[in-house]
Amino acid sequence: MIGAGIVGAAIARSLGRAGHEVIVLDRGPTAGGTSASGEGNLLVSDKGPGAELELMQRSLKLWRELDGQLRDELPAGFPSLELDHKGGLVVATTDPGAMALREFAALQRTAGVVAQEVGEQQVHELEPDLTRDYTAAVFYPGDAQVQPVVATESLLASARRRGVQVRQGVEVTGPIMTAGRLAGVQTSGGPVHGDAVVLAAGPWSGGLSAGLGAPLPVRPRRGTVLVTTRMPQRIRRKVYDADYVGAVGSGAADLQVSSVVESTAAGTVLIGSSRERKGFDERIEARVVAAMAAKALLLFPFLKDVPVMRAYGGFRPFVPDHLPVIGPDPRLAGLWHATGHEGAGIGLSLATAEILTDLIAGTGNDKNPFRVDRDTLAPYLEEVA
Repeated sequence: MIGAGIVGAAIARSLGRAGHEVIVLDRGPTAGGTSASGEGNLLVSDKGPGAELELMQRSLKLWRELDGQLRDELPAGFPSLELDHKGGLVVATTDPGAMALREFAALQRTAGVVAQEVGEQQVHELEPDLTRDYTAAVFYPGDAQVQPVVATESLLASARRRGVQVRQGVEVTGPIMTAGRLAGVQTSGGPVHGDAVVLAAGPWSGGLSAGLGAPLPVRPRRGTVLVTTRMPQRIRRKVYDADYVGAVGSGAADLQVSSVVESTAAGTVLIGSSRERKGFDERIEARVVAAMAAKALLLFPFLKDVPVMRAYGGFRPFVPDHLPVIGPDPRLAGLWHATGHEGAGIGLSLATAEILTDLIAGTGNDKNPFRVDRDTLAPYLEEVA
């Protein structure tokens, strides 16, 4: 297993529970990449009908089960997942935005998503400090949040109890090939052999897959989050403007900013979100921070008096057709992928692990919509070949 973020951790635990011997490799610390840079979103509100929404709906059921399982498995005093089924409120601030929001919510309902358009009284029961200057609002009670670093470490702790080894500070440098098949990887700590190599390295999967001989078109898409100082809770749910859905689904490389605002258990407020493809440029830029702050004030004007304590950034694993890549690589026997979730990897991690474990066992769906050789990804595979 290459990658000790939340997707890799979930897969390691799942494979360990299924009786496999697993070694997890990461060149940095566990949960040190994309998983440490997210807000912990478990969202159905930003996904239209289709395979990704179905994957999230399955994942949400698994998250509910996991919360209880880990309480039984891990020692007393182990940090809580902070799993909060608080729901999400999506708000439009223009007439065209309201029309698009209502149409999108109606489409989601056909796929079993609970999407309740709410009037002024209910909106302000849900969020008393929300701006009065909005044109439509839809409440999604299924949306939830988790603390992503704690969740990753909890999954790895559970995996270790089943014999999974986790090796940090180990960099993969190349493939080990046997009779045309990938039989392990060369690393900075020596060779590691295995019947299957699972690549779950998020935005770094593009470079690593190329180094192993089967390149994937996974690219980093940068995001920035602002964190306020602690204060009494005034934002009760995940609240975002209707532009967020369009930003998630866009493939544009230029800067896109939409407002996503929510409180944390620690008493801070997280303000997102931005999306931009600039490679692995780690700089926090004033133009991005200013645009995000301005957007947030449109939803919650009171935030103008709340200091921002810090800003941090991270890289989402972007795939051009906006679907994760999960399953065996038909170009290279022995290589398996679990990447390309972009900003939804935390939420989708558990169902991703379930799918991959079933596929490795030979019991998975032959029509897996996330397979490497799907029609919508094929043109991009040719570009990176």
